[in-house]
Amino acid sequence: MPALFGKFAHVSQKIPAPTDMRGLTHAEARGRLQADGMNELPAAKSRDIPAIALEVVQEPMFLLLLVAGVIYLLLGDVSDALMLLGFVCMVMGITIYQERKTERVLEALRDISSPRALVVREGVAQRIAGHDVVRGDILILAEGGRVPADAALISCNDFATDESMLTGESVPVRKIGQPDAHKLRPPGGDDLPFVYSGTLVVQGRGTARVLATGPYTELGKIGKALQVLDNETTPLQKEINRLVRNLAIVGALLSLLLVIVYGLSRGDWLHGFLAGITLAMSILPEEYPFVLIVFMAMGAWRISRHQVLTRRMPTVETLGSATVLCVDKTGTLTLNQMTVQQLIAGDASFVVAASHTPLPETFHELVEFSILASKTDPFDPMEKAIHTLGEYYLTDTEHLHRDWALVHEYSLSPELLALSHVWRASDRNEYVVATKGAPEAVADLCHLDGHQLSKFSTQVNILAAQGMRVLGVAKASYRGREWPSTQHDFKFEFIGLVGLADPVRPTVAAALKDCTAAGIRVVMITGDYPATAAAIAQQICLPGGRDNIISGMELNQMDDATLRERIRHNNIFARMVPEQKLRLVNALKANGDVVAMTGDGVNDAPALKAAHIGIAMGGRGTDVAREAAALVLLDDDFASIVRAVRIGRSIFDNLRKAMAYILAVHIPIAGLSLIPVTGLANGIRSGPYRVFGK
Repeated sequence: MPALFGKFAHVSQKIPAPTDMRGLTHAEARGRLQADGMNELPAAKSRDIPAIALEVVQEPMFLLLLVAGVIYLLLGDVSDALMLLGFVCMVMGITIYQERKTERVLEALRDISSPRALVVREGVAQRIAGHDVVRGDILILAEGGRVPADAALISCNDFATDESMLTGESVPVRKIGQPDAHKLRPPGGDDLPFVYSGTLVVQGRGTARVLATGPYTELGKIGKALQVLDNETTPLQKEINRLVRNLAIVGALLSLLLVIVYGLSRGDWLHGFLAGITLAMSILPEEYPFVLIVFMAMGAWRISRHQVLTRRMPTVETLGSATVLCVDKTGTLTLNQMTVQQLIAGDASFVVAASHTPLPETFHELVEFSILASKTDPFDPMEKAIHTLGEYYLTDTEHLHRDWALVHEYSLSPELLALSHVWRASDRNEYVVATKGAPEAVADLCHLDGHQLSKFSTQVNILAAQGMRVLGVAKASYRGREWPSTQHDFKFEFIGLVGLADPVRPTVAAALKDCTAAGIRVVMITGDYPATAAAIAQQICLPGGRDNIISGMELNQMDDATLRERIRHNNIFARMVPEQKLRLVNALKANGDVVAMTGDGVNDAPALKAAHIGIAMGGRGTDVAREAAALVLLDDDFASIVRAVRIGRSIFDNLRKAMAYILAVHIPIAGLSLIPVTGLANGIRSGPYRVFGK
C-alpha cells in the first residue's frame, strides 16, 4: 500500500489542506448523495427466481410442452399430463439453478472489484466506500489505487493512469493538474487533467475534484447505453422458433382437415375433434424442450470445467456455429503487462524474449541506469518491467545499487518528456544522474550530432515498427552544491534504447491455429495504434499485413455497404472507439456470419452485447463487460475459448441428431393417428386419441 494511503488511514487524522480544498461538509455530501444517487454503475437488474421463471415460460418450445400437458389433462389422460408437466418443472428447475449459480459468481466478482476511496471532507481525510463518493468530493489518489469517479486533477506529481479499459490502449496516459477544469472530455490523450472512474493510477499522486458519479461517468454512460440493447437471439433459437411455428401451422391445418373429413364422412363430430387433437399431438414433438434444456445444461456444466462461465444457456449451442471470432488486443491477445523486449546500446542489439543466455556486458550499464531512472518500488508497468529485467540479469553484480540514496528528482513535463533521478553514491564523491524518457527528449538532452541523430532515429523506428514503446536512457554526473533548475543544465551522455511491449499470451498462437483449422475466422479489433496491431498480428500469425489494416479514421469515411465488403477480407482494425467496434460486429452479422466477440474493457461492452456470443474476461474484465457478455472466462485464458468452441460444436452436432431422430419418430406416429379416418379404428378400445398409447 502506498505511503500516502497509510498516512490517512484513520478518520480522526487531520491533514494540512488549503482553505479551498477542505472538501464538502458531511451535510453537503449527504444532500448530494440523496440528489444524485449512489456512485454505482447502472448494472443489469438482478434476475430473481420469478423473473427467470417468466423468461422460461415465454420460450416457444416451453409453451409447446406446457400446452401439450394441458391438452392431455383435458382429455383425461392424467398420467401423460403429469409426466409432461413434470418435465415442465424439471426444465424450469434446471434453468433457474444454472442462472442463479451464474448470478452468484458474477456478484462475487462485482464485490471483489468494488473500489474504496480516500476523500477529504471538512478538512479530514477519510476512507469511504466507493459508492458513497459524490460530486464535489476531493479525492486523494496515489499509485495502485483505482479512481472511484470521473474527476479533474487539482494538483499532481508525475501522475499517470492506465485507461486501457476505456480506450484499449495499454500505454499509461500522462496527466497534469488544472484547478479550473470543470468540463469533462472523453478519455485518451496525454497532458489532460481528467481521470476516469474505474481506471488505475500507475504513477504518482495527486488530488482531484469529482465532476461526475455513477451513471454520469464515462463508465456509467456505456453501461447505461447497454441497457437499451436486447440480447441477441441465437441461431438455434431462431431455427427452433421457426420450426415450432411451422409445425404448429401444419398441425393445425391437418387437424382441421381431419376433423372436417371425419365429421362429414362419419357424422361423428366429437370423435372427429378428438382425432384432430390426436393428429396435432402426434405432429408436435413435445420432447424437444426437454432435450434442448438438458443438452444446454450439460454443455454449460462441461465448459465450466474449462473455466468458462455461461450466463445465458442458449449461447452454449451457438458456440458450435460461430464463424467469426472478434478479439480485442489489450488483455485478450496480450497479457496487459509491459515487459522489456529489446535493448540497443551503440550498434549492439539484444532481444530479451528470445535470449536465454546471460546479458552481455555491453548492456549492463543500460539496464543499470534504466533502473536508477525508475522508482525504487514502482507501480508503473514499464518501470516494473525494467526492475524485473534488472533482478533477473544483474543480481549479484555491481550494477544494482540498493545502498545508494535518491536525493533529487526532475519530473516529466509537457515541454520535456523525460525524467531524471539524482543519486548519492556510497563509493563516489559526485552525484550520479540517471535519465529516461521519450527518445526525442533524451536525444535533445544529450545534444546528439547529425550522424548520431540519424543512427538514433533509425534504431527508434526499428523498435517502433515492431509495436514497442521506446525509452531513451542517458547518464550524467554532478559535483555542484545547488541543483540546476532544469535537466538541460546537466551534461548527459547517451547510453541506449529500451524497447517495451505488452507481450502476447503464450497460448494465443496455438489457439488461433485451432480456430483456423475449425473454419473460424479471427478478426482483431483494437483501440491501439496500427503499428502495434500489425506487430501483434505478425507474432500470432494472424493473416493480414500493414497494408490491410483499417483505422478508425478510415472507417468513419466508409458507408455500411463498403464496410460490409471490406470486412470480408480485412482482419485487423486499429484505433477503434466503442461505437466503431459495435458497427464492425453489426457489419459481420449483416454478412451472415455468426459472431463471437471477446473483450475485457468497458470499450468492448456494446460489441459484446450485440454479438451472437459475447465473451468477457472474468479476472481482468470490468463489471460492465461481464454484464454485457453471454460467457465469462474465469481464468482469462484465450485458449479456453477454443476448448469451449470444441465442446459447443459437439453439443450442436449431437443436438441436431437428437432433433432429427425425434422428428423421424413422430412421422409414423402421425400416420397411425390417421387410422380413424381409414375406418380401421373400429377395434380400438377407447377412442382415436388412444391409438399409440397416449
